[in-house]
Amino acid sequence: MSDVEILKPLKTWSHLAARRRKPSEYEIVSVNLQYNDRPGSAAPYELDPNVFMNRWYVEHRNNSPLKHKDWNSFRDPDELIYRTYCLMQDGQETYVYSLFDQFSAREHDKALTPQWAGTLARLYTPSRYLLHTVQMASAYLAQMAPASTIENCASFQAMDSFRWLSHVAYRTKELEGSFADKGFGKDERHYWEQDAAWQGFRELMEKTLVAYDWAECFVALNLVAKPAIEEGMLRLLGNVGRRNGDLVMSLLADAELIDATRHRRWVAALVKLALETDGNADVIRGWIAKWTPLADAAIDAYASAISESQSAADAAKQATATFRASLGL
Repeated sequence: MSDVEILKPLKTWSHLAARRRKPSEYEIVSVNLQYNDRPGSAAPYELDPNVFMNRWYVEHRNNSPLKHKDWNSFRDPDELIYRTYCLMQDGQETYVYSLFDQFSAREHDKALTPQWAGTLARLYTPSRYLLHTVQMASAYLAQMAPASTIENCASFQAMDSFRWLSHVAYRTKELEGSFADKGFGKDERHYWEQDAAWQGFRELMEKTLVAYDWAECFVALNLVAKPAIEEGMLRLLGNVGRRNGDLVMSLLADAELIDATRHRRWVAALVKLALETDGNADVIRGWIAKWTPLADAAIDAYASAISESQSAADAAKQATATFRASLGL
């Protein structure tokens, strides 16, 4: 009898065989797809280790102070893949654009007061700049993530941010048609760069964009900045819009917050995984302590411009703190 071992063909994908079951569609197209995270490799990409790109990944991903023995064990709680994401968000966009169509047919914007239209010109339509920074930071996180399953979640988050930005652009053009004197489509950059209401968010996001360590980027963006934007700008704007008879603003904010809730589910799952490793809790809490003052100042500045009550800012800040506390942070 030959000493040569007869290899039996694998009945499933080799990296998923340990589970001893047929892998799901999500696992097949999402798990362990990166080739640049080989354990112990000094050159993530097959180039000289001293090439700038290799040194960047080693410093800002491989040598991150946030450690885990197997980041590839992370799973998206919603198990989204590109196919199911597109199906789901096609439905979301159908809903959003049906809102636009129905309220346009009713000439909704003509019923808005000039004062509220001015508020939208100052405190809503410039948000396309803010949402673009969220998109860019999410894309960087996707690029630097240590596992393909994390990369996918950050990529879908970037896509959602672009969708939100597109909604703002669409509304900007609609509002310009009813209020040609309010500067819609013309003054947004000035407000973003000069208006005190935006400078807190602008500072927060410009600094987030240069948080190069992948894990600090994740904490700054998903545990601090995004919750601040969602609670201190988006939800607040929707609530104030409702009180000013702007149902488009209110319903649009509600629709976008559905995406935000899904984002928080994958964030919670990643934090839970990270907390399995001793010392990671202190690393994350240290970054939260570093970034939270910027986020709270951003909420205060924006809320003071759109609401007459300090309680609105306090409620938004409390909501962000409650979210982090729910994660054990």
